[in-house]
Formats: sequence, structure tokens, C-alpha cells
Amino acid sequence: MNRLRDWLDRLLHGAKTTAHLYHPRTMRERGLMWTAGLLASTYVIVMIVLAIAWSMTPAEFDVRKVASARMLSTQNQPVTGQYTTSTLIEVTTTLLDKPGGYLSNDITPPGVLMDNMPSWEFGVLVQARDMARALRNDFSRSQSQSVEDKDLIIAEPQLNFDNASWMLPSTEGEYRQAIRALVRYNQRLGDADATDAQFFTRADNLRDWLGMVEKRLGSLSQRLSASVGQVRVNTDLGGDREARQSTATPSQLMIKTPWNKIDDVFFEARGASWALLHLLRAVEADFAPVLEKKNALVSIRQIIRELEASQSTVWSPIILNGSGFGLVANHSLVMASYISRANAALIDLRNLLAQG
Repeated sequence: MNRLRDWLDRLLHGAKTTAHLYHPRTMRERGLMWTAGLLASTYVIVMIVLAIAWSMTPAEFDVRKVASARMLSTQNQPVTGQYTTSTLIEVTTTLLDKPGGYLSNDITPPGVLMDNMPSWEFGVLVQARDMARALRNDFSRSQSQSVEDKDLIIAEPQLNFDNASWMLPSTEGEYRQAIRALVRYNQRLGDADATDAQFFTRADNLRDWLGMVEKRLGSLSQRLSASVGQVRVNTDLGGDREARQSTATPSQLMIKTPWNKIDDVFFEARGASWALLHLLRAVEADFAPVLEKKNALVSIRQIIRELEASQSTVWSPIILNGSGFGLVANHSLVMASYISRANAALIDLRNLLAQG
């Protein structure tokens, strides 16, 4: 009898449990939980897919085709300066209109969680700013006492607007104003009746811009090399007995990039190289007579070749940071090698342009 009673008790308990599980209220709660879990999983998957897609850097473009596409209908071919200006417009437009758009000022996922692509964008932006400054101060002016171009006065400061402002005003809105000003300047270059827009291809103008590029590449090379900590001799005052600095610094310095910034520096250098190789191709087209006279075409092509190598596919899912001669690769040192060689060739090009 006791066994029979126990069996009946278990049977009744099981029936109550089953009834509870299939109670309408319990089923609704379980359904809501499953739906919420499914939506959360779908959201996470979509964010991961978007982050991967938006991390793809834009492909290279043909600067000659871009310049031809922006010609006025009355032109037969691009005039002096339109290769450089059209390329700057295309580089800046790509910065805003690539997959995912401009990410540096995003405040929502997945953009707010991404740091590699914003670093790439900053590298491109620095080169665009330097070229806009060179256009305003050097390429568009015949001498120091000449008048600045009315559109370049707008474009240069607009590109120097805060790169992380998301509203009131937004970074994208300010940069698009700069693009519109550059488009107007580019169109006036091609208009035979608008003689107030000029682009002067002189060796001294080109040297001034290359001087800015030289400093940018030198800084990137040093920061990339610092992925592996090393002691460096302080050469700040080297070469000048009378040179002084504000505060004393040690004769030897320990330089090392923080571990969480190594990939940011790598992608900043990659973005700068991407923008610069296009601008150099445009300069090669616009300054061809000057470069041929100095026998410097091969020099600028060598610089472009080194920068093209820096755009090779990175097959590793993360930027590795092995020691210089260790078992694991160091992507930063490889990038530093390409940029250092490009910078060395650029210094030689500047010296060549300085010769009479």
C-alpha cells in the first residue's frame, strides 16, 4: 500500500508540474524569453557583420579617370592642377562615403566600439588637411604677396574642423562644405574665362608640400618602430652648438607605444599611406614637366611603389606585435620599414628639386 501511495503521489505531482508548464501564462513568459533571446542574438550577429564590413578599407582609384570625370563639358583634357585638386576631392569624399560612412564621431554601435577604422580615417584626414593647406598657401599663389583663392580660404579651415563632432555642427557637414569649395575651385581652374583661379607647378611649391609630408612620415615611422620598446639617443639638439630647448631631457630616452595603441598607430599609418599615394600620383601628373626637367620622375615613382606595398592585405585577424627577431610577426615594424624607405626617397626628391 505504501508503494502504491508513493506511486500515486509522484503521478499527481508530475501531472501538476506538466499542467504548470503548459499553463497559458507560463507559455507566454517562455515565449517572450525566447523572443528576447532571439532578438538579442540577431542584434549581436548583425553588429559583428557590420563591424567586419565597415572595417574594409576602400580600394585604390585611378587619379586620371577621376580628374577626367570632373572636367567641364567644354574641356578637352584636365588643365594644370586639376589632377591634384580632383584627387583631394575624391580622397575626402571617400572618407565620408565609404561603407559605414564616417565613423570617427559615431556614438552608437558598432561604430562607437570600433577603433581601427577611425584611426585609418584620421591618417587620411591629416594628409587631406596638409594638401588643402598647400593648395591655399603655395600651389594657388604665385608669390607671398599674392591674394589667396576665395574658395580655398573656405576649404582649408573647414577640413581642420574637429574630427569627432557628431552634431551642432557635425563633422560630416563641415567637411562637405570643404568639398563643395574644392569643387568650385576645381571648376574655375578648368574655365578659361575664370582667370582668378590658378595652380602654379613650380619646384619650390612642390618642395614646401613635400616638406610637410616628410615630417608626417618621419613621425609615423618613429611611432611604428616604438611598438617594440627601445632606448634611443636624444638627438633633439644635434648639429647646432647654440641650440636650446625649454626644459632639460635625458641623453637617452625609453620609447614604447602603449600596447592598446599599437593597432591604432598601424591603421593611422595605413590610412595616411593610402591618401598619400593617390596625392603623389596626382602630383606626378600635374608636375610632370618640372619632374622631367629635374630627372625626378623615377624618384616619385619609387615613393609611390613603397606606399603601395604598405597597402598589402593583412591576413592576421589582429595586429601582431612580436619582438624584432622573435617567432611572431610584428606588423608595425613591417609598416615602419615601408614608410621609412618612402621617407628616405622623399628626402632625396626634395634635395633633387632644390638643385638648380
